[in-house]
Amino acid sequence: MNLRRIHSTLATLILFSVPAAAAEPATPDQFISTFAKIFGEHKGERKGHAKGVCFSGEFQGDKAIAAYSDSPLFSGDVFPLTGRFSMAGGNPNAPENSRSPRGFAAQIKLNNGELQHFALLSTPVFGAKDPDSFLGLLQASLPDASTGKPDPAKIAAYRKAHPDTQPQAEYLAKTAPPASYGSTPYFGLHSFYLKNAGGEQQAVRWQLTPLDGVKGLTASEIAAPPKDFLVERLAERLTKGALKFKLELVLAKAGYPLLDPSQAWPASSKVVAGGEFRITQSGGDLCKNINFDPNVLASGITPSADPILLMRSGAYAISFGKRLSGQ
Repeated sequence: MNLRRIHSTLATLILFSVPAAAAEPATPDQFISTFAKIFGEHKGERKGHAKGVCFSGEFQGDKAIAAYSDSPLFSGDVFPLTGRFSMAGGNPNAPENSRSPRGFAAQIKLNNGELQHFALLSTPVFGAKDPDSFLGLLQASLPDASTGKPDPAKIAAYRKAHPDTQPQAEYLAKTAPPASYGSTPYFGLHSFYLKNAGGEQQAVRWQLTPLDGVKGLTASEIAAPPKDFLVERLAERLTKGALKFKLELVLAKAGYPLLDPSQAWPASSKVVAGGEFRITQSGGDLCKNINFDPNVLASGITPSADPILLMRSGAYAISFGKRLSGQ
């Protein structure tokens, strides 16, 4: 047999007998760089939720949930609150009538020096089940080189191949965007564990209900040319008194998808009152230098192993560092 043919045959056998190397898991750096490719470079801005407004006020936990938690967050004391409402994405000029999530982030300072962070969205589910699936969705949304815009067919094909990316898109398509930052519920999406005095643990998800009620934009407002109104409406609302949200804790049962934020928990889930957010002022730079990492938690509260939740710390830290250094 011809030696060249033998070598070629051996090379072919080796190539197809060695398993292909597994794709590297998504990293925080990849999310930051992909956001920049989608939304452009905006130096000194947050890489996600770039457009937003600071707020301040107070939080009072509900000590009636002692059966589930011994955390000082739920002592019944009143703690100072600094937070931020925002538009999703990395565009600091995002249209405020768009069908995209709104964000609620908050930092609570406890009397013992501890901090408790919250980071919630106005959708009851996240955009994907894990970092790899979410990164793939973002990469499918990159602008096409010829048009400068995302290719809808490419995004649709990715969603079809990855069903976990569909629930959030479906919710946004059928739900009117919020008429104001204070007229929408917000959802924690990730699972956390509470511990009571007996050491028993309970998995929960956070959710906020606006005491002003829920109100969305009208069809004509959604179809109108983009304009900024959320900051103005928030300031106007606060002239009438504190804007209040009820914190509720959704309790998990056996079999609930604790590690998949793309899946909603059953509507029949037990919900207990966790406290109240009272927002009294908005605007200014009070929240400018706060990194709202949702894994910053008061004692007695621990994060789950949800991979999206764990990924947030790294991505938020990179964004925070770039923003503070003017990148």
